[in-house]
Parts: sequence; structure tokens; C-alpha cells
Amino acid sequence: MSGRVLINETRIMDAVRAGRKTLSFPEGSIITPLARDAARQHGISLETGPVELGHTAPLPSSSRIVCIGSDHGGFDVKKVIVTFLSGKDWTVVDVGTDSAKACDYPDFAYAVARMVSDGRAGTGIMIDGTGIASSIVCNKVPGIHAACAYNEFTAWSARAHNNANILTLGSRSLGVEVCKRIVTTFLETAYEGGRHELRIAKIRDIEIKFGR
Repeated sequence: MSGRVLINETRIMDAVRAGRKTLSFPEGSIITPLARDAARQHGISLETGPVELGHTAPLPSSSRIVCIGSDHGGFDVKKVIVTFLSGKDWTVVDVGTDSAKACDYPDFAYAVARMVSDGRAGTGIMIDGTGIASSIVCNKVPGIHAACAYNEFTAWSARAHNNANILTLGSRSLGVEVCKRIVTTFLETAYEGGRHELRIAKIRDIEIKFGR
């Protein structure tokens, strides 16, 4: 979305709090449905013109830092993936678990999601028995789009179309070599933006609405 401005509900409410009656933005900006609704509700006129927004910086560039975690079920696969990625010049941060002793997946899924959400890692990988449980946990954290991929195509689509920043894997449903290929595809695929950006903006609006 380089060069494009996103107008979401948060931007409208910022204008309301500032006592403004109009909000100007460049041609080609993306205005989410919730933003339009909020503007109508609060009497904010949306106009094209000189930028009057607080910040319009593009999304940050991809980081070479990958945060990885697992529960006991994913521990052995995680060890293999850590070694695999380290050999490909990725900086890997392992947040645990540190053994195959039984543990609770939410603790480690949250640790991965928090690192990505805080910007300390560009992407994250979380491994449990199926990958489903960890994706549920990760997606509770604001700013996280976690995808449970089960082949290379779903990993590619999660990144290219859904702007996923965390990959979850199932150690009991996928072989190690398949996991390697999925991880490679996920990390080497860039978000396409374009026609997908309005859909992603709608996800952000839903997150904001229920995160208050």
C-alpha cells in the first residue's frame, strides 16, 4: 500500500476529539466502512485535499528476526526449524518451551504474538499438535494475523493475500520436511497489498471496535 493513506474509525474519532468538522486526505486513500459510518454519525465531512492526518508512514519493511515457540507437542519440530532457519541467515529468537515436558500452549503462543505485536520480531512461528490452538491464541493479540497453514499454497496465500505475520504449524499433522517448505514459503512471500488492502482494513476496524 505504498503511498496510500488508510482512513479508519480511529482517524475519525481523533478528528472528533480535536473538534474538527472536516478531514482531508489524498486522492486514492482507503476509507473503511466503519470510518464512513463514524464520520456520518459525528458530522465529519470527508474531503480530498492536502493531508491533515497525524501520520501516513507506509508499513515497515520486513525484518529478518523470526520469533519461534512451541508447546511440548511441537518441541522436536521446533528444534529442527530453528536450526534450519539459522542456516538461512535469519535471526531466530526462541521463546520456548525448552523440553518435551507437558506445558500449556497459550503461554508460548502469547509470547510469540507479543514479540511480533511489539515490533521486536517481524514474523513469528508457533508449533503445537495441530497449529489450530496456537492460532486462536495468537489472534487474540491486537495487530496479529496468525494463519494455520497446512501446505505451501496456504502459506503463500496467508502472506500474499491476508498479510499474516505469524505462522502456526501442526507437528502431529505435518512431516518435518513439509514444515520446512511451508516455513520457507511463508517467510519468502511478501504481502501484495492492492485489492487486498480494503479487506485487511476491515479486519483492523473490527479489531478496534471490539478492543475498546
